[in-house]
Amino acid sequence: MSLDRYNHKKVENKIFSYWEKNKLFKPKKNNKSFSIVIPPPNITGSLHMGHALNNSLQDVLARYYRMNSFETLWQPGTDHAGIATQALVEKYLKSQNIDKNKIGREKFIKKVWEWKNEYGGKIINQLKKLGCSCDWSRNAFTLDKNISKAVVKVFVELHKKKLIYKSKKLVNWDTVLKTAISDLEVDQREVNSKLYYIKYRIENSREFITIATTRPETMIGDTAIAVNPKDNRYKNVLNKFAILPIVGRRLKIIQDEYADPTQGTGAVKITPAHDFNDFNVGKRQKLKLINIFNEDGKINNNAPSEYVGLDRFDARKKILNKLIELQILVKEENIKNKVPYGDRSNSIIEPYLTEQWFVDAKKLSIKAKKIVRNKKTIFFPPNWSKTYFQWMDNIEPWCVSRQLWWGHQIPAWYGPDKKIFVAENEKKAKLEARKYYKKNVKLIRDPDVLDTWFSSGLWPFATLGWPVSNHYLKRFYPTSVLVTGFDIIFFWVARMMMLGMEFLNKEPFKEIYVHALVRDEKGQKMSKSKGNVIDPLNLIESYSADALRFTLLSMASPGRDVKLSEQRVKGYRNFLTKIWNANNFLNVNKCNFKGKIKSNKLSLNINKWICSELINTKNEASSFIKNYRFDEACRVIYKFVWNSYCDWYLELSKTILFSKNTKNIKEVKNTSGLIFKEILILLHPFIPFITEELWLKNKLGSKKNKYLMLTPWFKETKVLIDKDVTNVNQVIHVISLLRSFKSELNVNPGSFVDISIKSVNKNRQNLFLKNQTILKKLGRINSISTNDLDAEYASLVVSGEIFKIYFDKDVDLNLIRDNLIKKKSKFSIELETISKKLDNKSFIEKAPKHIVEQDKNTYNELKKDIDKINLTIKSFK
Repeated sequence: MSLDRYNHKKVENKIFSYWEKNKLFKPKKNNKSFSIVIPPPNITGSLHMGHALNNSLQDVLARYYRMNSFETLWQPGTDHAGIATQALVEKYLKSQNIDKNKIGREKFIKKVWEWKNEYGGKIINQLKKLGCSCDWSRNAFTLDKNISKAVVKVFVELHKKKLIYKSKKLVNWDTVLKTAISDLEVDQREVNSKLYYIKYRIENSREFITIATTRPETMIGDTAIAVNPKDNRYKNVLNKFAILPIVGRRLKIIQDEYADPTQGTGAVKITPAHDFNDFNVGKRQKLKLINIFNEDGKINNNAPSEYVGLDRFDARKKILNKLIELQILVKEENIKNKVPYGDRSNSIIEPYLTEQWFVDAKKLSIKAKKIVRNKKTIFFPPNWSKTYFQWMDNIEPWCVSRQLWWGHQIPAWYGPDKKIFVAENEKKAKLEARKYYKKNVKLIRDPDVLDTWFSSGLWPFATLGWPVSNHYLKRFYPTSVLVTGFDIIFFWVARMMMLGMEFLNKEPFKEIYVHALVRDEKGQKMSKSKGNVIDPLNLIESYSADALRFTLLSMASPGRDVKLSEQRVKGYRNFLTKIWNANNFLNVNKCNFKGKIKSNKLSLNINKWICSELINTKNEASSFIKNYRFDEACRVIYKFVWNSYCDWYLELSKTILFSKNTKNIKEVKNTSGLIFKEILILLHPFIPFITEELWLKNKLGSKKNKYLMLTPWFKETKVLIDKDVTNVNQVIHVISLLRSFKSELNVNPGSFVDISIKSVNKNRQNLFLKNQTILKKLGRINSISTNDLDAEYASLVVSGEIFKIYFDKDVDLNLIRDNLIKKKSKFSIELETISKKLDNKSFIEKAPKHIVEQDKNTYNELKKDIDKINLTIKSFK
């Protein structure tokens, strides 16, 4: 066995290829199953911290249930990402002087497939680098043949049920990509804007009504002015008409609750074709819809001729100049407001009136709400179910058509009179058309494709073979759990719930674990503009995939964002080194990894104690994993491995290993090796690479299975708690307190002390005298006496009893006392300064949250330190 340092760069790729080559990721037949589907990353994507957290969480679950003899399927795959991929390939072709419109749809799609085959697997390889144990032989893609069949079948069936229809409505429109986009693809950014106050003249009057708007160019499409029914300022102009400046159109002044008397002037111009709120007002008030834009964002023929053809922002400038000329631009105000940007094109999104395909999400949501209400699907943490219901209760029709070429082309054909024929293929559409027209006619297929979320909404069952095969579907649907970020609950989770219930009449997952965001160490969202993006691949390269995984998992607290720092990952890399060094120690001392022990037949207290600690840790960790408390599972495992096993047990065992008692040495060698073997099993779901490497190096597998990945976890056992185990805990407690006491006094930790236990009760005296070999070695103690010594001492209180500590002659207690008094004075000044800051309301309101939190923590720590110093000073005699 090599005793070199752990080198993850040599290990990780080798171990992953072992797993993959030996088909260890495939489900192994068993009478109980566990399944999970990966949220499919975009083929254009590269591994980011959100992926790293999400997939680390899933991998812990997959590995844990696989080791617990569940037939485990972690279904992988990628999303075709319609808009993102088309935009990227268009940009690439442009750089090659190729225009997609000149080469046509068929050749363009061929080019996208070529790009996908060359670059689309990049993120899959990065997920493998993280250690993801998906069944990669089943890797799916949302444009695969089977998923495409599922998509067509779902569209046709929904259309038959009148749950998919075509309608003219307002959508998010990207004027650069010239397509409708989903809310998820809209980035609401806070920007500096101007609020323009414009006077509209009341018809046949010298009076005016003033409105305020941030988008004066849209006034060309105004069809009314609204005021709140409770706003008495406008009672005299109700039901009168205002004249639209520049255009001359009559606008009725109407009452509507949407108008907010506290915003602007309280009077709102209503442009139903270019604002979502105005569209709803228009529906309620039966207003005319006037679209003033072409699909590229230029002004169309519904505007006065001098504005036709102008870009919307050029039109804004020209209109403002005209308003100034007419002396009806009252004022401009500088404001901050949210403006929608397309996350792919980086252009301002326009609410745009266009004919699109819609899904009746309201009807589909009924069953999807019922299963959550009836606890057939449970959210973790449970508060996310409230968010789910809030959105589902207010769900709008879902626009599913996109004006793109890359994606699932809508299975709809148009006859000569625009009659729509929806069918699974052109042949069936033609048969329907022939029945309708009583003759053969030419059909034209709808050029649009479906929203990416439509196909990914079928992900849990389409990836399992539906509608072609039901073998995997029977075994693994409903899936056990979905692990997802909160940001896609509405866009993806809700779609899967609706479509799963509609087509399989079963919930797609029994549980949904919602994790938080990964932020920087100050709690700020990572972004390229801030320069605070941490690349997971760089951290894997520097510190290992295991160190990154354990860092993210240990910080995955429910409802709390992960505040990540490189230093933290570095710290957990040291944890791996600790495990590696423990293995070296065991090998050097020829410890037995394959020995058998029974905790009730052990004679040595330290062995009984470490077995009890292991069983307790395993029980706790198992419970935490099942309840999605990954942070707590990491905490108890880390504490056991680092503190109980490495820091205490191995140190305690040295007093026996280096003795001459053959029987005791054998028991320690068997126990230490077997506990380490169990540690590898315990840690494997969290840090799979180093644990598998040590398992294989030590040849710990069986004839049937040599890999740790398929080694059974454990059967929960009652924790052994007896007097012997309690005694070890007491010894450890005293040594820990003694070390802390030295640290508080600033005494060299390597210096020796004498201890008087005269004041301690007889039982405890016997305990310490019986264990004095261990106490002396680990506590750096010269002597343990039942008599007091004639010298200065400091009192150490242990469980209410006084231990008198006598230091070496070179330790000056008077000097230490003076230094502690100075330290206390310094801390008191700092405490007073922070106290004044925290009492200042202005500081609390204006300072960044992380600074306020930092100061509160510092205040509490200083208080604790001052209390400790006071106790220590009192202990001197």
